[in-house]
Amino acid sequence: MSQQGSQPAWIGTGKVRAREVGEAVEITIDGLTTQAKYYKPLVYEFMRKEWSSRPSWGDYVVEITMEHIGDPPLLDLDNLAKALLDAIKGYLFHDDAQVARLVVERREGERERITIRSYPRKGSPSQGWTATDL
Repeated sequence: MSQQGSQPAWIGTGKVRAREVGEAVEITIDGLTTQAKYYKPLVYEFMRKEWSSRPSWGDYVVEITMEHIGDPPLLDLDNLAKALLDAIKGYLFHDDAQVARLVVERREGERERITIRSYPRKGSPSQGWTATDL
């Protein structure tokens, strides 16, 4: 999926785009709304139609960033996170119970968008450590 000598290519041309960067998957959604439920079908349909990689097992880290211009929208970040996790499960990982670390933040940015970054958690049992390593 990557282009020689440059950043990996984005998949998709509409409001939702994604790319693989090493073991991480980055998804961007252009625009903001105060309705978290808007994002679930939007991202789900993108993943269903455009995404070709298979989900994996093991622990995952998911980082969700909502960027806004001016005053932040009145949107509960926990509702946003749940809607987005529901949309990507089955595509990046099998179940959102695999999310071992979740970071959700909003901040002022250059444009209004949401970015999701998901990658395998290093040191998870699927990567070879055991409880005695803690």
